[in-house]
Amino acid sequence: MRLDLSGKTALVTGSTQGIGFAIATGLARAGARVALNGRGESGVTAAIDRLRGELPDADVVAAPGDVSTGDGTAQVLGAASDVDVLVNNLGIFGAQSPLDITDDEWRRYFEVNVLAAVRLTRAYLPGMTDRGWGRIQYIASDSAIVIPAEMIHYGVSKTALLGVSRGFAKTAAGSGVTVNSVIAGPTHTGGVEDFVYELVDKDLPWDEAQREFMRLHRPQSLLRRLIEPEEIANLVVYLASPLASATTGAAVRVDGGYVDSIVP
Repeated sequence: MRLDLSGKTALVTGSTQGIGFAIATGLARAGARVALNGRGESGVTAAIDRLRGELPDADVVAAPGDVSTGDGTAQVLGAASDVDVLVNNLGIFGAQSPLDITDDEWRRYFEVNVLAAVRLTRAYLPGMTDRGWGRIQYIASDSAIVIPAEMIHYGVSKTALLGVSRGFAKTAAGSGVTVNSVIAGPTHTGGVEDFVYELVDKDLPWDEAQREFMRLHRPQSLLRRLIEPEEIANLVVYLASPLASATTGAAVRVDGGYVDSIVP
């Protein structure tokens, strides 16, 4: 099975590190022209250099801008005006007692995790439908279904993305554009390492800390380990490809069996 995205342009938000960077690398490896996004130019430049270090022939462009704001979104749209594949990966998370989450913090999570993706979808979907081909994806989370007690604001924002995805899939019905969400399970990134150490003994070596975190806080996982970012990227690249033309309006799981359900 060959995933060929030659001639397609992709934008991955929040792609200077972690899952976003892995997705951008996977799309570039499949032949897509990839726009990398982050809030600052220096971070985007560093990510582009890193990606080209792995794939010297990659066609990569810089699209810096904070897409959780209108001005930042306009900056990104100026750098990547026509996009065939939009991956809404940007997201924030963090542990906090539910009773201590302020109205402003709830709004911040909605702005970054939900409205940024809505705004970009609204900008790019018309062009995709006019061309008769496109792929839009939202990187959701197992937390959308299994709301974590230690960060319900994050979980609720990811639940909202599932609804956003299904709704825009209906908007794109019959157009040749597919819209899906990807339910990513607990994944090994730098940010997650910090999060793990918020919940387990900071003196534990990483391998032990990871096992302890999964045992205590994610016991439902059938994988029994954190997922690597490249494993998330593999599914995203497939869904972005022509081979996934009949998959739309779906919430597709790459969660290591964390969600206890026999349906996707």
